[in-house]
Amino acid sequence: MHTIEVVLAMLVAVVASGYLVRILPFSLPLPLVQIGLGALIAGVFKRGHALDPEMFFLLFLPPLLFLDGWRIPKHGLFRDKGAILELAFGLVVFTVLGAGLLIHWLIPAMPLAVAFALAAILSPTDPVAVGAIASRVPMPKRLMHILEGESLLNDASGLVCFSFAVAAVMTGSFSLAQASLTFLWVALAGLAIGVGVTYGVSTFQRWLWRSFGEEPGAALLLNLLIPFAAYLLAEEFKASGILAAVAAGITMSYVELTGRISGSMRVQRAAVWNTVQFSFNGIIFVLLGEQLPGIVERAVDTMATSGQRNPWWLLVYVLAINIMLVLLRLAWVWLSLRWNLLRARWRGEQGTRMPWRVVLAMSVAGVRGAITLAGVLTLPLMVPGGEPFPARDLVIFLAAAVILVSLVAASLVLPRLLTGLELPKDEDSRREEDIARKASSRAALAAVEKARQQLGEGQSTGSVQLYNDAAARVSLLYQRNLDKGQSPDEDPEKVKRMEQAYRSLRAAGLNAEREELFRLTRRGQISDEVARKLIRNLDLLESRQRD
Repeated sequence: MHTIEVVLAMLVAVVASGYLVRILPFSLPLPLVQIGLGALIAGVFKRGHALDPEMFFLLFLPPLLFLDGWRIPKHGLFRDKGAILELAFGLVVFTVLGAGLLIHWLIPAMPLAVAFALAAILSPTDPVAVGAIASRVPMPKRLMHILEGESLLNDASGLVCFSFAVAAVMTGSFSLAQASLTFLWVALAGLAIGVGVTYGVSTFQRWLWRSFGEEPGAALLLNLLIPFAAYLLAEEFKASGILAAVAAGITMSYVELTGRISGSMRVQRAAVWNTVQFSFNGIIFVLLGEQLPGIVERAVDTMATSGQRNPWWLLVYVLAINIMLVLLRLAWVWLSLRWNLLRARWRGEQGTRMPWRVVLAMSVAGVRGAITLAGVLTLPLMVPGGEPFPARDLVIFLAAAVILVSLVAASLVLPRLLTGLELPKDEDSRREEDIARKASSRAALAAVEKARQQLGEGQSTGSVQLYNDAAARVSLLYQRNLDKGQSPDEDPEKVKRMEQAYRSLRAAGLNAEREELFRLTRRGQISDEVARKLIRNLDLLESRQRD
């Protein structure tokens, strides 16, 4: 019964955190609020909830990585692939080697392989935490896309390095040649399994829909199970379940482009996945807060057994590790930018110099979060000989404390770095949006005209006129997108004000429609079923209007 109570308390804490960040008079990142609520739960229940590391890893990581791969903008991912790959792979290896050696030098009682494991699990960054910090500060889109792409790929590379380091601790040996071959199998097989699972499940689902009709509830549940299926199948073949989940998510974004899923299904699915993402990320940070008192206590005990009885050294270690991570990241980002400028000069191109504030922002934005916590909690309790895993509690404490300090540091520094920062506007996305709106409107107008002609064939004059009037009303909606283009003589500010006025008036009309439907339902003049249907349509129109 205690476990059920703790789980319910954590869910309530996740819900409360969403409101507290809006209610609090001062700005706090959502993860920090959730960590605080988790610590409060631990105080109320007097002890942290015992976790099964493997179960924890399986439950939380696959869906989060799957969703990251699914939703990351692919255009930005391929446009900035050079910078993203340098951060996601080069920086991870640089961090593992550099931070691992420095951690071992700083804490000699920690074996070198364990220090590498800690550095590896600290290498992945968390875009959700950065997004929470930057929610009230205008983060440049391109910078955010690079950070998202880096996080998507360094989750996999960092966790694979972590698994190798843990294996070295468990076996007592490490072979670079064997590790390289294993990495190739782990990576390639994981990617192939992720792609295969998504395509296989999607093909099977489409066959079911064609044969027996669409069942939204079952389809949504099957979609939620895809990352778990990819992860478990990859693990069964000794491949990377992490890479399989990421590949499954990226593949899902391309499967979605076939357009074979109804609009209502997409709306329902987006709502479900948004809830899953918010809940799982929130629960992970609440769990961190709930585990924190016990983690600190066990870390102090570990320090005492290693001969260092002053617990303040823990704070020194945490600050030193955070500083070295920021400096390693800053060095890599600066060297990467210099290398890119040099390559541009060799090709005879004019390289773009990045403002120093952007370089600092990219360095500070390397916030650790859910992946780091989920990974470090999977450390084995014992080595094969039956002895406790070396410095396990200390490693978990240092990882948890680095998450906290990186969140606090980024929440204090990032707003100051980003406020007033002007970068070249991304005109490509606006131009593409205009092209898409006009092209889709032309296609819609042609389809409306074709449908009108088919409906009017062999009908009476009255029916033909009815279809003409209906087609005219529908065509007006699409004609507006075609007439929306700005003429050379038009004042851009006037066009902007007119667009804002249109949106405001349209929103007022939608609100009035909705209020009237609620009023009619309260009076019993229409059924709640009809009201829900009509209000749902208005909600969709309103969400489209905001876009």
